[in-house]
Amino acid sequence: MAKKQQQQHQVMQQVPSVGGIRSSFQSLVALLIAILVVATIYIRQSNEQLFQYWTTYDKTINGLSSSCNLFAGKWVFDNRSYPLYKEKECTFMSDQLACEKFGRKDLNYQFWRWQPHQCDLPRFNATALLEKLRNKRLVYVGDSLNRNQWVSMVCLVDSVISPTFKSMHNNGSINIFKAIEYNATIEFYWSPLLVESNSDDPISHRVPDRIVRVQAIEKHARHWTDADYLVFNTYLWWRRRQMKVLWGSFESPEDGVYKAVKLPRVYEMALQTWAQWLEVHVDRNKTQLFFMSMSPTHQKANKWGGIKGENCYSETEPVTEEGYAGDGASPRMMHVVDSVLGELKTRGLNVQMINITQLSDYRKEGHPSIYRKHWETITEEQLLNPKNYSDCIHWCLPGVPDVWNELLYAYILEL
Repeated sequence: MAKKQQQQHQVMQQVPSVGGIRSSFQSLVALLIAILVVATIYIRQSNEQLFQYWTTYDKTINGLSSSCNLFAGKWVFDNRSYPLYKEKECTFMSDQLACEKFGRKDLNYQFWRWQPHQCDLPRFNATALLEKLRNKRLVYVGDSLNRNQWVSMVCLVDSVISPTFKSMHNNGSINIFKAIEYNATIEFYWSPLLVESNSDDPISHRVPDRIVRVQAIEKHARHWTDADYLVFNTYLWWRRRQMKVLWGSFESPEDGVYKAVKLPRVYEMALQTWAQWLEVHVDRNKTQLFFMSMSPTHQKANKWGGIKGENCYSETEPVTEEGYAGDGASPRMMHVVDSVLGELKTRGLNVQMINITQLSDYRKEGHPSIYRKHWETITEEQLLNPKNYSDCIHWCLPGVPDVWNELLYAYILEL
């Protein structure tokens, strides 16, 4: 009997009291709240740091206040002075970007002006730019977003040149707009990864297995060597976890060595090759170099307070929250660019970053969405759900890329 009572006493000792359970539960709740507070602070600090990162590429321009950061500001609706040209009047407008032509009714995306906080962005003057480009070459090198910007620049100067004094010539990867009276060219060269890849064909470049030669650039670079202004970009085509790298040639692919390299390391390898080419071949007394930061996409509406599962389709207004940072751009990859450009500067070669990322991130409504020429037949299923075939990557013209060129103009005119 005594032994049985002793066992019951031991069991009672092992069972926690109600007060003990309540105390443990309260401690767990307190711990969860503390974790939530810390996570909120971390996310807020991360967003603030990201905002500061996207807006700190200011390099003082002569004639502007030393405190002027052209990349930090807000969008102001201005239907008096914008757009800078009319879509229908641009001789060389691309059907991929002509949103009004393909049915877009809300045209407010054309009327937004970028206003830096501490100064004014110099007003674009097409004649002044063409005078600066007299007997010179301005070459955009990169992917379809750089082509988007190139079309914008052609449209910006098109109206001040009479039809008999301008021409457009396409030859494979290179497209050349010429202002004959000025003997000036504004060119675009298709090279989406800057270095050689199996996506280099300007027409047939959609391949299921992307392969890149990270140490080979001369095939492309020989077309830019004597340019006076070079405007580079590369980001969109690198958006994957890893890339297959070829050590060898595409002419004899069976003899090459292949290896899958993760991002952002493979991106860094390609940019190092690009940087080495610049260091060796660029005439520092002649050529001005620019690199466009990444153009953000708007694929996830919940990031700006929209409905989860939606995208840029049917958006009509910019994001108004200052410092908004979606997930359509990669800080990791931008840090790689920053590092490579920093190394070049220490070796005496300056590449001016044109930071379009933050200002473009606000413009969720500026994409073509469904209002563009479609190169493939749209299925009935897609027609029932337009967001599934919306282009939330490129930009309508007139629109956001015009401001990219206004920023570029500010540097070209003052350099």
